[in-house]
Amino acid sequence: MKLAKPCLDVALFTNQREAMLSFWQEQVGLPFEELLPTGGGNHQHRHGMNGSVLKLNHARDPLPRSAVGGIRELWIAREGVRDVQQLTDPDGNRVALVPPGHRGVRGIGLRLAVRDPEAHTRFYREALGLSANSAGAFRCGESLLVLEADASAESDVALLGPGYRYLTLQVFDCAAAHANVLAGGGSEGAPPRRMGDIARFSMVRDPDGNWLELSQRASLTGPLD
Repeated sequence: MKLAKPCLDVALFTNQREAMLSFWQEQVGLPFEELLPTGGGNHQHRHGMNGSVLKLNHARDPLPRSAVGGIRELWIAREGVRDVQQLTDPDGNRVALVPPGHRGVRGIGLRLAVRDPEAHTRFYREALGLSANSAGAFRCGESLLVLEADASAESDVALLGPGYRYLTLQVFDCAAAHANVLAGGGSEGAPPRRMGDIARFSMVRDPDGNWLELSQRASLTGPLD
């Protein structure tokens, strides 16, 4: 898969806008980049993370109290950090500031709990085209995805609900990437669609039903037409 940006982006949903913005900006220290209306009175507050983006999606209406998927923790490399600093945001999401190079993290890293590591290894290698490092974790440019076996991991979780909900890969051709993932054994979450002149995007799902967005963002790839 040809990536338009060598990083994964991470998206969460919340009803606690002010508390969450305060935590991620002041305690974690992420710089605010952009506010993006996403329809239905919902807004995406985008924050920079070493080239990746934290998409803090604030929902106007109460979110369903649905189970959280396999994303267990987000690691963010930070210059000047000597020891791992464990933090938890107001919604209970776990995040750690880590020294650059900790467990191979250069930009960001994610712990993903999965029921069947072998099936997920095939999916991330063959359907998404990611490469594994020497420790068996998958590298997406500067981002790292660490699979951890857990028979109790949730499956088929809903997209909407508090917590970490999906990862985004920025690609040059959303339709082609979507078709390739399905051909490689992934399942469809939502077909490709367009958000004005901003982006084309679709959703696919891994073997446990964790959500992944394939985004063709005009600011990275050029005009959509």
